[in-house]
Amino acid sequence: MATQKELAFEDAMEQLEMIVSQLERGDLPLDKSLEAFEKGASYVKQCQDKLSAAEMRIEKIMKTKEEK
Repeated sequence: MATQKELAFEDAMEQLEMIVSQLERGDLPLDKSLEAFEKGASYVKQCQDKLSAAEMRIEKIMKTKEEK
C-alpha cells in the first residue's frame, strides 16, 4: 500500500476515528474492511511518531530548563 499523506496529529486522529467508526459498524465488505484497517494502521503510526517527537521535544526543553 502507498504511504498515507503526512497529516497534522489532529487530522490523522480524525481520520482514524472515522475509520474505527466504519469498522465498528461492520457493514463494509471484507476487502474494504482490510483496506480501511490498513489505512488506520498508517494513521496510528503517524500519530505515534508525532507523539514520540513531541515527547522528545518536551524532554529536551525540561532538560535545558533544569540546567539553568
